[in-house]
Amino acid sequence: MPHRTFISFIWPSALAMMLFIALPIISVAIQSLYIQHEQVIETVKNCGPFGCTESVVVNVEATEKIRAEQPLGRFNALGTYTNRNHLAFAEIAAAWKASANWSGFFAAITNLPFYKALFFTLSYTLVVTPLVILLGFFVALAVNRLPSIFKGPTIFFSLLPMIVTPLIGSLILFWMIDAKGIIGGSLQLLFDDPDLSLKASPTLTWITLFVYGVWHHAPFAFVVFYAGLQTVPKDILESAMIDGANRWQQIRHVVIPHLIPLGVFIALIQLMDNFRVFEPIVGFNASASATSLSWIIYNDLRTGDGTTLFGSAAATSMLTILGVAILLAPVLIRAWRANQRMA
Repeated sequence: MPHRTFISFIWPSALAMMLFIALPIISVAIQSLYIQHEQVIETVKNCGPFGCTESVVVNVEATEKIRAEQPLGRFNALGTYTNRNHLAFAEIAAAWKASANWSGFFAAITNLPFYKALFFTLSYTLVVTPLVILLGFFVALAVNRLPSIFKGPTIFFSLLPMIVTPLIGSLILFWMIDAKGIIGGSLQLLFDDPDLSLKASPTLTWITLFVYGVWHHAPFAFVVFYAGLQTVPKDILESAMIDGANRWQQIRHVVIPHLIPLGVFIALIQLMDNFRVFEPIVGFNASASATSLSWIIYNDLRTGDGTTLFGSAAATSMLTILGVAILLAPVLIRAWRANQRMA
């Protein structure tokens, strides 16, 4: 393709990516280097009939003037990245010296806000992503073998979890596992324990979030794999049958190799989506037992004292982008090498 033709095709997409992706990321990166200005404190003397007293107050006008003159805040360089709420270099070094074994060191680290959220985020991503791919693949195989009259309704009901808004879906499941809900009440009757609660146990909360993640994302994998199954060469399947290959051997040696590029595509999408898990934590009100990197960003932007920690949220955002890049790198390298071999 001539260079001018290629540029004429690519420049609208490149411009949109620059305006809506690259520039916002650069803006967030700059904001992460700044922190909020400290309030201007002054001592005020109040005198009355019985003497004078001194009190410390915040000079609102002086504080607002400084913030207006320097809207980005006070330059902090990489201090936000290394403080206790993020990478916590000093706290990790202290924990390494104080811990007698790896288990103690790991327990100390997971008590830090960022690493606690990172541990759940990675656990959610590494558990939900492969389960979504496997479940979507096997559901696609099952639906593909159904008679034509049943395929339409089955596909419709299979897509319902993806149609439901994530926050609404998590709220519905949250109500179902409540003590008065159908799942929570059934478990209490099954185990004859009126005090049994799925919400009280951090482990059960994590499992519930994982189950919800698989339930919500599996339809996407199913749709992609089902579309891919329609493109499997019939002549190759017929040749395999003539050679005596059973159903499993046909899937293993014909279907799966044909669908590997789609599997890579689903893995990329799911890794990005699952690493940004947020809605289930809010919907399940599970922040006491599970927090994610996206939840930390949300929490920094809605602090209870009325301040908005833009620098802290920006630093967590940049670390989240870095985490996504690290997760995607092996998949992208594998896809690139596969394309090189095919070329």
